[in-house]
Amino acid sequence: MAPLNINSTVTLLSGAKLPVLGFGVFQSTAALASTTAALKAGYSHIDSARYYRNESEVAKAVKEFKENGGGDVWITTKVMSSEHGTAITDRAVEDSVGIASAQGQVWDLVLLHDPTSGPKKRLEAWKVLEQKKKEGKIKAIGVSNFSEKHLQQFKDAGVSTPDVNQIEIHPWLAQQPIVDYCKKEGIIIQAYCPLVRGDRFDDPTLVEVAESVSKTPAQVLIRWSLQKGYVPLPKSDTPSRIVANADVFDFELDASAMAKLDALDKGPAGACSWNPVNVA
Repeated sequence: MAPLNINSTVTLLSGAKLPVLGFGVFQSTAALASTTAALKAGYSHIDSARYYRNESEVAKAVKEFKENGGGDVWITTKVMSSEHGTAITDRAVEDSVGIASAQGQVWDLVLLHDPTSGPKKRLEAWKVLEQKKKEGKIKAIGVSNFSEKHLQQFKDAGVSTPDVNQIEIHPWLAQQPIVDYCKKEGIIIQAYCPLVRGDRFDDPTLVEVAESVSKTPAQVLIRWSLQKGYVPLPKSDTPSRIVANADVFDFELDASAMAKLDALDKGPAGACSWNPVNVA
């Protein structure tokens, strides 16, 4: 594998090129300022959602960045489960398209935020995303929090394969069955909560690995995700942490360090968020 840098990308099934490091804005108290800081720090991939209520701030930050000479920026949003179903998904997507368009932007990726709407509604919602992509209103489509059974449902229904599955994933929650399925089908894994919300920075194994490479626990967790082939989405409203979380391309974790981190997996008990992958 070629050495990674902040401009590295992975190619999706659709042919689109997704930057390997993203910046998340869930629960951001200052999404405009934080997105602006992230873009200044070199991130070119911002992950929002309708549920986050900050699509407009993200689009505005990207617009201002480009107006000031910045390059291309990948922007993602998500349609929450309460908006799944043919008519309501159509309205939701059109609303988000309008929010981005008001700032001269187009969503590069739109995800179904979770599978909790059930088999019928999530399939209807997916078909709406397919249509919006066909119409050129959005560029790529994917899912979030889907298990292998949810993905198999789509395959059995004969619809298109998602470009991306965004799931909670970190050393304490390996999600191996989902990862294996996605790799087999060519679906890129995006990793949310890659920093485990900062709750496990004092884990002895993580501290040991971090000290061995002279990096912070946060930087090690992001690097672990990158070396796994995932696309991590760290988030912060603190400018110094935003910068530090992108400083992960000047070192590598060797096989021993990766194995030590892999051994931290606790299965579902290791989750730090809702992780609704087991719903019907």
